[in-house]
Amino acid sequence: MFDWPLMVNNIEREDLDLLIQHLKQDDPKLTNGPKVKEFEEIWSNWLGVKYSVMVNSGASANDLTMKAIYEFYGPGEVIVPPLTWVSDIASVINSNLTPVFVDVNFKNLSFDYKKLCNAITDKTRAIFITHVLGLNAISQELLKLCEIKKILLIEDVCESHGASFKGQKVGSLGFASNFSFYYAHHMTTIEGGMVSTNDFDFYQTIRMMRAHGMVRESDSEYTRNFYSKNFPDLNPDFIFAFGSHNMRPTELNGILGVSQIKRLDENISKRTENFHFFLNSLDSEKFYTEFETQGSSSYALPIILRDSSIEKQNAVELALRRARVEFRRGLSGGGNQLRQPYLKKLYPSINSADFPIVDHIHFFSWYIGNFPQLEKFKIVSICSVLNQAV
Repeated sequence: MFDWPLMVNNIEREDLDLLIQHLKQDDPKLTNGPKVKEFEEIWSNWLGVKYSVMVNSGASANDLTMKAIYEFYGPGEVIVPPLTWVSDIASVINSNLTPVFVDVNFKNLSFDYKKLCNAITDKTRAIFITHVLGLNAISQELLKLCEIKKILLIEDVCESHGASFKGQKVGSLGFASNFSFYYAHHMTTIEGGMVSTNDFDFYQTIRMMRAHGMVRESDSEYTRNFYSKNFPDLNPDFIFAFGSHNMRPTELNGILGVSQIKRLDENISKRTENFHFFLNSLDSEKFYTEFETQGSSSYALPIILRDSSIEKQNAVELALRRARVEFRRGLSGGGNQLRQPYLKKLYPSINSADFPIVDHIHFFSWYIGNFPQLEKFKIVSICSVLNQAV
């Protein structure tokens, strides 16, 4: 029936022309430079934060954020959902922090709030939320909880550019936030990511960690002078404050970011319109449709069966294949991360079935592509196919 991919190419001719124009210079800057800095500033203004640092992927943004938290606050626990991308959990583990898993709810696919409260201990350093598929995961209760308990709120906004809570963009409400500009997301720099924050010291730390931990990468004169004064035996150009890796982007990524962000708000609006149209066309007795959509910025269209039925699971997948609609089962990250081999090996005593909502999503949910060019008749038609299949 259709050829409906998860994503269509959102790099337009004008983006490519800017890259060609840059490359035609006699000696074009290709490594991290002024265009990356320009994009960081434009992004901070768009998001509503003071500081942003572009990196080479959303996964790198996660890694740097957790590594910096360990440097600031030492070992401890970070509460994470099992419904997220692998790099969120891996970044916690790789930073010598301990992940604590809490189940989610159906309304915004983020933490079950009561279970979240019960998971907090005196070792909790941060709550690492994931804004899944464009849904806002922030609530007033969550913000108040972090304030009272003095716990850092870290936001994974890789799938949710432009989502908001009470008129404020998600990614500007926590201590720090991570974004991805991978090909399939709301805007793309092909590969790329961003760490955003309002905290000056954290910002300087991320700048240094992005480039091997080198002090010269800090744009704070005070920071550079501090290290030069305290380590006089070292060449100021080669002082490594942290043992880190190279996670810098290229100028080409920065050029694409500056170009793409001009269309971001319009594209978010079209995606959100598609999302509401999709939910209104699905049979709510067969599929879950009662999401908290206020402030959403849909990344993909979620399909969640109400029944835990293998027969219905097979029927949905057969219907999507026959309609030539590309899909992924399990929503973000393929469903319950606790069923993945890397976590089973590290935490063999954790029973994935003890997280019933994520486990239901793991087996009985899918997402299909949502993009600005998606035509309404296709949405109506695929919903009809799904409604009849179950």
